[in-house]
Amino acid sequence: MRSLKTGKTNLGILRSKQLKQSLYKRFSEPVNIMVVGIAVLQLAVAGPSLATQQQTAAGQMEEVAVTATRLERRTKDVPESIVVIDSNRIENTRMFNLTDALSGTPGVNISSKSGGYDAHLIIRGGGLKANFGIREIFLMRDGVPITDPDSFTRLDFIDTQDIDQIEVTKGPGNIYATGSSAGVIHLISKSVFDQSQQNSVTLAGGDQSQGNVQLRLSEIFGQHAFALTASYRGDENDWRENNDFESKQISLKYGYRWDNGNELATEISFAEVDLDLPGDMNEVQFATYRNSGRQRDNNSFFKTGGRYSKTWHWNLRYEAQLTEHWYFKPRLYYSHWEQYHPVTPFIVTNGGVDLFGGDLEFVREQSFGSFVTGLTLRKDIDDDAERFEYRDVVTDFDAYLEPGEGTQSQQRGDLAERQDTENTVIGFFAQQSIAVADRWLVDLGMRFDTINIDQDTHTFSEFNFPYGTVFGPSFLPKSAYDKVDTQQSIDKDFDLLSARLGVSYSYSDNLSIYFNLARGEQVPFANELETNTGLESALTESVEVGLKGRHPNWSFDLAIYQMEVEDEVVAGLNENNETVFQNAGKIDKKGLELTSSLRLLDLAGGEIWGGVNYAYSDYSFDKFAEHYSVRGMPAVNINDGNHLPFIPKHYYSLNLLYRHPLGISVRLQSDTWDEYQIDNANTEEYGGYEWLTSLNLRYTFLQQHSLSLNVQNISDKRYATIVKKNAGQSVSYTAGEPRTWLLSYRYQF
Repeated sequence: MRSLKTGKTNLGILRSKQLKQSLYKRFSEPVNIMVVGIAVLQLAVAGPSLATQQQTAAGQMEEVAVTATRLERRTKDVPESIVVIDSNRIENTRMFNLTDALSGTPGVNISSKSGGYDAHLIIRGGGLKANFGIREIFLMRDGVPITDPDSFTRLDFIDTQDIDQIEVTKGPGNIYATGSSAGVIHLISKSVFDQSQQNSVTLAGGDQSQGNVQLRLSEIFGQHAFALTASYRGDENDWRENNDFESKQISLKYGYRWDNGNELATEISFAEVDLDLPGDMNEVQFATYRNSGRQRDNNSFFKTGGRYSKTWHWNLRYEAQLTEHWYFKPRLYYSHWEQYHPVTPFIVTNGGVDLFGGDLEFVREQSFGSFVTGLTLRKDIDDDAERFEYRDVVTDFDAYLEPGEGTQSQQRGDLAERQDTENTVIGFFAQQSIAVADRWLVDLGMRFDTINIDQDTHTFSEFNFPYGTVFGPSFLPKSAYDKVDTQQSIDKDFDLLSARLGVSYSYSDNLSIYFNLARGEQVPFANELETNTGLESALTESVEVGLKGRHPNWSFDLAIYQMEVEDEVVAGLNENNETVFQNAGKIDKKGLELTSSLRLLDLAGGEIWGGVNYAYSDYSFDKFAEHYSVRGMPAVNINDGNHLPFIPKHYYSLNLLYRHPLGISVRLQSDTWDEYQIDNANTEEYGGYEWLTSLNLRYTFLQQHSLSLNVQNISDKRYATIVKKNAGQSVSYTAGEPRTWLLSYRYQF
């Protein structure tokens, strides 16, 4: 059975200046929230009279994960940090994006810029450089890679309503992770063979014009299994301009199970997703937002960015026993996607991107453990990608963005660039697991990947950012785009080696101790190489020790780690807010993470669980000379000893869960981000936010019916999810979501 643990929380280590604050002021808000929560629980228990008693598991059951080793194993016995977000937690979350499920996970910094599918995702500092999409972190769904060969991940075709479990492993050395070193996130969908996944229809609506409709039809006929899933999500985000989101998805799964236990599963899906990008604010605009709760403008020449995509996806997974001890598990997959993507300062179009590949995996069962090995073959072809000028840009080139400048249009102008890209991966992986004397478990794993990035670019025009033109002679004509004719070719190979040695010792039935030594290499993204062809792959080496506890009434995971990163690819913003990339000499990372859950008391026939999660992250540049330009002149910052931006030293969260056999579930979660630096030079801090709280209330009645209420940001805080400063000392803010609610009804039949 799955674990009853459904939440993660953090308890912060207060910094010296925070200790001077009043403890009452610091903690009165979360305490009041929890008191209100208990009152809500009591009212909920008294309310339902027609409910049919639902059978629930008592106690804290052990979680099972597959991501760390490619084999099912209890998380207590995995010699590295791993977190499982189970189906109970997911069912009690609105699941508009991964942020809803992963918030509160120590070591994982996640936020959404738009409230749609997009996620700004960081694991132990990895992924920090991404302005859009996800970098450095390897994502899978049902064992099939979502991440492209050059480590870029898109989430637009992932149906979050079809997720059954999420597994998160942190750090380098994972044998799944091709060209990625920060960690792995594995999305496990609802199985076509799972008879507990009944036919269902879900209808949801809320403020900000939120809407959600999902239909699942499934049936098992003897050895055949079918499942059809259709989903619609929409959110107009009325509090902010240019922030509509709409997603339409459909998938068909088929499975066949032989009498001997061999199993085949395949899926074909289609997604059409429209996402408006609202843009960042300057300091004046952010102050206006904090006063009014509304964002009516952004600090960009291009006011109406967006990403509008269509994706077709197919995969096939097969598991067969070849001999008494050998098993064969091949996975084949193919994706085709296209997009229309207005961003700064061009409109990007991709008429057809094809990604195909496979994993050929073999498993041998042994009397003393297990052996896993296999090959990875993948290719990503993006030919005839084009970038266009914005047709209607207006600017006076005085180095200031003024009312009336820029454009509200998404209409294409002249062709600015044509690009062909092919990325290829050939990889090999192997892992030997050895069980010693019932208490010791040793994992020794490695993978080696050769990644080729081949890109040809023909550029026809470049955008004239104001600082690049205002200082030129006044008699020269100025336009938004300068006509050029340049070509660039990149053909670069990266050989990447990942390795891991993990040792776990089961001290007792409830406690285990582990040690993990790992290394991994990170491939630069193709667009990063386009701006800096000299980029090298980054090497991460990690040492981690931890303690894990499992008991029917409590559980915890404690991890302490140290990491060194050589040649990390670091992003910076020049004075025109263009992202520039370079290798930092060396980065030191030290951290501590705690995940815990405790059964507090029984109340009115149900049980209350509390959780405290905490992450301490001390990440700094050991050696980093950052090169940039000011008014066209080269400059350099020596950032040795500076802290990495955006990562707070302390992150903590509290949660409270009440579950009753009558079908009632109530969960409160409150998160706090400590202050953090907003640039590599550490010139300024942002104060973060405190006690950002959400409520999830679920009531199941008459066995087949359930109602859910999800409230985000209960106290309606006005805060920023991301704050950055560019080389021109201009600060930009991305607003956090205000208080919103979503009411859902689900019928199972």
